[in-house]
Amino acid sequence: MVLLLLSALCAVGAFAGVFSVIHDAESKTGPETTAYRLKTDIPAYRDLDTDEFEKISMPRRWLPVTAVTDLSAVHGKIAVTPLRKGSLLQSDMIVARPALAPGKQEIAIMIDAATGVAGKIQPGARVNIYATFDAKEQGAKPVSKVIVSGAQVIDVGKLTPFKRDGDSRSAATTRQAGEAVPITFALDTKDAQRVAYAESFASHVRLALVAPGSQEPVGGGDRTYTLDGDK
Repeated sequence: MVLLLLSALCAVGAFAGVFSVIHDAESKTGPETTAYRLKTDIPAYRDLDTDEFEKISMPRRWLPVTAVTDLSAVHGKIAVTPLRKGSLLQSDMIVARPALAPGKQEIAIMIDAATGVAGKIQPGARVNIYATFDAKEQGAKPVSKVIVSGAQVIDVGKLTPFKRDGDSRSAATTRQAGEAVPITFALDTKDAQRVAYAESFASHVRLALVAPGSQEPVGGGDRTYTLDGDK
């Protein structure tokens, strides 16, 4: 009887131990939910495609609060930083593409990587667009001008090998081969004309990133610079 009683107690203890292990495992995992993982690297500022993500399941309790659980959230969004293959998709990795305001139009130009604040300009940023003209194009002295002040960037393309064919009409067309980035701006008609003119006839077009929150335009006296005028 004593042995039977001890056996029964051992059986109850073993059952309780197994139950405790199972309960502990369930408490650590819990119910699973849907999440999405990147199937490939995605460069910054590029439109997102649902085919670039794979559906996975993981315990809800271990899922970050920022995790994307509905893939429709990527529609109309761009990557805010370079995204790496295998990473869990989270809402703070993506932002909505900047909208084009009424009265504005899109215009894109190629900006040399070396002179375009490479890697720092992103959609939504504000930049000043500078153009330099040599003496031959100006008919007098070399000059630097602020073509547009506070231009809004709405898209930044991929780094691309870039070279223009020679053309005696423009110094801009004699640039050496290099890498450039297509950058799209939202501008009114007058500013779009200024950018188009500079892109066609300037020796160089450069961008200067404006500090966030700074709305003060470049003053009239500071828009044009010549070496002779530098006191």
